[in-house]
Amino acid sequence: MGLDMAKYRRIFLEESQDHFEEISRALLDLEKEMGSASAIDTIFRMAHSIKSMAASLGYDAVADLSHRMEDRMEGVRTAGRVRDSEELALLFRSLEALEALVGSVAAEQDPPPVDEALLALLAQEPGDVAVPAGQVGADPGPASPSARGGAPVMPATEAPDRVGGEPKKVLS
Repeated sequence: MGLDMAKYRRIFLEESQDHFEEISRALLDLEKEMGSASAIDTIFRMAHSIKSMAASLGYDAVADLSHRMEDRMEGVRTAGRVRDSEELALLFRSLEALEALVGSVAAEQDPPPVDEALLALLAQEPGDVAVPAGQVGADPGPASPSARGGAPVMPATEAPDRVGGEPKKVLS
């Protein structure tokens, strides 16, 4: 008996939309109070959930970006607050990019490229170099391994593809 991938895709899309709404509300809460622990935890949990669902279904671009957002939120969690309005803007941009990637899943299209500058900024530790206003979208060029934060926090491992075919890389 095979898995009904259309069913799981539909569930992923519905749950992602719910998570996006939660993230959006939490970001608006952070605009009012940059140290809101509940808002920070909500964004972290929602990014983690999206990452897990996307990785299990093979939506690698969604899993990668949500993983980077989750990692960033772990740093924010450790710092106890969002650093400033520029960091908050980065989180809003991350949400928009994540919504675009999930939109490509819904449209059954290839994912759009994710802005390399956004990925590089997400990889910075909260409190690192502040990005001047107007330069959040500037292209700093290719990110070096050190700019991406070095080795991944969770190494990729081979896992069997549950719908058949070759093993694929998943986060362990």
